[in-house]
Amino acid sequence: MSDPNGHEEPTAGVTTATPVTTKPVAVRPDPPRRWASHAAWVALTLIVLAAVAHTKIKWDRLADFPSSLVHYLRLMLLPPDWAAFGDAFAATAKSVEMAWLGTILGIVVSFPLSFAATSILAPLWLRLPLRGVFGLLRAVPEIVIAVVILSVTGLTPFTGALAIGVRTIGSLGKWGYEAMEAADLGAMEAARTCGASQAQVIRWGLWPAVAPAVFAFWLYRFEINVRASAILGLIGAGGIGSMLVQNVQYRNWSTVGTLFLVVVGVTMVIDQISGRIRTKLVTGRWRA
Repeated sequence: MSDPNGHEEPTAGVTTATPVTTKPVAVRPDPPRRWASHAAWVALTLIVLAAVAHTKIKWDRLADFPSSLVHYLRLMLLPPDWAAFGDAFAATAKSVEMAWLGTILGIVVSFPLSFAATSILAPLWLRLPLRGVFGLLRAVPEIVIAVVILSVTGLTPFTGALAIGVRTIGSLGKWGYEAMEAADLGAMEAARTCGASQAQVIRWGLWPAVAPAVFAFWLYRFEINVRASAILGLIGAGGIGSMLVQNVQYRNWSTVGTLFLVVVGVTMVIDQISGRIRTKLVTGRWRA
């Protein structure tokens, strides 16, 4: 029925039906085919067995490893040569200096290249070759780079620092552009809307969003380089590695034990300090 104004009035005893809305049903993706999963596991098992067979492991020597390890640990640590502590600490400090210099060199070179390798900032013809260079530098170990460089610079700690720096460029370059591509682009779009130049967009729109992650990557890479510097010393680049090789050759096990304690202690201290700083940069609070 309708009133004099033409409006419909509800009829007594008659209920209006409310439309029923159906929620979309989530469709579970089909599980991978069982035969493909089994084939992958079989292939992986065959690869592992082939690798074990190709390395020609002497299982009898492997069974004697625990007793031999205990024997040499006793020679090194019962007791260590505390008189060599000063020389061991000085050699470790040289390795840390080598790692620090290599990290700084890597940061200086990789930082601007990271922007040029980012898809939101650089064209394809520029970023693709840079990413290839980063991949190539990451693929070559520091010790191989040092062997190539020593023909020019000679076998010095600076050779180790350069090798570390070259490898660091590859790692930090990749981590840098990945962090920039994962950043929130809202601030960049706002800066462009306000008429900012490309440099201003990067400085005020992109960099504040990625700075904590980039700084954390730098510190983490320094931790890795500290351990790499010890390995470079094994080929004569100086530092704790060179001192370790010399004492192992002359069977000075007590001095080797002192070197082991100093390296482990210094590395753990650096890892703890760097880890706390990285946590502060990323989360804004010190790790408990």
